[in-house]
Amino acid sequence: MDGFVTALKAELYVALRSNSTRLVVLLPAIISSLQLLLVSFRNAGEQARDAVSNQGFSQDLMEGADAWGALVDAMSTGLTLIGLILVAYAAWSFAGDKDSGALRHLLIRRVSRRALVAAKLVNAHIVGILSVMLMLGVAALIASVLWDFGPVVEDGYELIGTQEIHNEIRLGLILALIPLPAAIALGTLISVSTQNATQAITAALGLTLALDIFKGLMGNFSAYLYVNYQASLLNESYLNDVSRLVRGFSDVLIDPSALQLNQWAPWPQMLALIIASLIIVQYRKL
Repeated sequence: MDGFVTALKAELYVALRSNSTRLVVLLPAIISSLQLLLVSFRNAGEQARDAVSNQGFSQDLMEGADAWGALVDAMSTGLTLIGLILVAYAAWSFAGDKDSGALRHLLIRRVSRRALVAAKLVNAHIVGILSVMLMLGVAALIASVLWDFGPVVEDGYELIGTQEIHNEIRLGLILALIPLPAAIALGTLISVSTQNATQAITAALGLTLALDIFKGLMGNFSAYLYVNYQASLLNESYLNDVSRLVRGFSDVLIDPSALQLNQWAPWPQMLALIIASLIIVQYRKL
C-alpha cells in the first residue's frame, strides 16, 4: 500500500507539471468549442443567404432542433477525442517512463511493479475525468451563449420536451463514458507489453482504430466489445441516437438489450485487461 501511495504521488506530481497532461485535458474542450462556433457561423450564413433570396420562412419549420443537435454532436466529438487521447496517454505512461529511466528510479524506491501500474491507471482515470468535465462544461457554456434552448417544436406541435431532452442527453453521456475505463486499461496493457513509447502509442491507436473499423464485420460478437458503445469516428454509440432524438426524429429505434450490454459488457473487459497488465508487468524484463 505504501508503494502504491508513493507511486501515485509521483504520478500526480508529474501530471500537474506536464504539458502532455494539459494537452489531454484541454484539447477535447477546444475542439468541441470550435465545432460549435463553426456550426453557428454556418447557420448564420445559411440564414443570411435565405433572407437575401426571400426564403427565410423555410427555416422556421422546426425550432430548437439545431441547437440541441449541435450540442450533442460537439459532445460526441469531444468524447471521441478523449477516448483516443486516453488510450494513447495510458500507452505512453509506462513505456515513456521506461524510456526515460524514471521507471527504475521508482522501483529502486521499493515501489512494486504492480503498484506502479495501479498508480498509472488511477492517474489516467483522474486525467480522463478532468478532461470530460472540462469538455462538457465548456461545450454547454458556449452552446448556451450561441443558442436559445427549449423544446423541439414543429408547426406549433412539441415533438420533444426540454426535460426529456435532458434525460436522453444524460443517458447518452453515461453510456458513452462507461467504455472509457476499458479503453484506458487497453492502453495500459499495451504500454507494459511493448518495448518503447513509440511502439506503445502506435499499437494502442492502431488497435483502437482497427477495432472501430472492423466491429461491423464481427456480427453479433461486436455487441460484447466495449468499442461498440464508445463514441468514435464510426459512431454507433447511443449518443449517436440521442443526436437524432433531440432533432425531433421519431423513427429512432432503441434496442433495450443493446442498452443493457452497454451498461455491463465493458466492465469484464476492463477487469481482464487490468489483470493481464499486472501479470505481464510482473514477469517481463524492464
